[in-house]
Amino acid sequence: MALPEDREVRLRCYRNALRNWLYDGYIVPKKRVEEWLRQELPEFLWRDIRAELFRYVEAGGEIDEQAETRPEFVHYEFHFDLRVEIGGRRLYFETVLEIRKDPDDPDDPMIVVVNVHDV
Repeated sequence: MALPEDREVRLRCYRNALRNWLYDGYIVPKKRVEEWLRQELPEFLWRDIRAELFRYVEAGGEIDEQAETRPEFVHYEFHFDLRVEIGGRRLYFETVLEIRKDPDDPDDPMIVVVNVHDV
């Protein structure tokens, strides 16, 4: 399903997915992200990382929405960047938002983490 046209609605959907951090399936890493985190931050489980992303945004951290212009990713209209400190490192998380059926359902949106690296 396409993302909502209104930016505030998209950000609400993004926050809704983050609020479900405790449950699998709402914040999902690509395989290369899992591998990078396992190698670079072995002391953190994926659940810990999800919690940190949630805490960052709940504390007022920026969700940097960017229109997607890279040809290989244009099927995503936007990507959403977070710059979060975890384990004493400042990390860049590139994410995309997926709406499965209903953007008004707070349990519907899903975040896919497509890239992570040090800032």
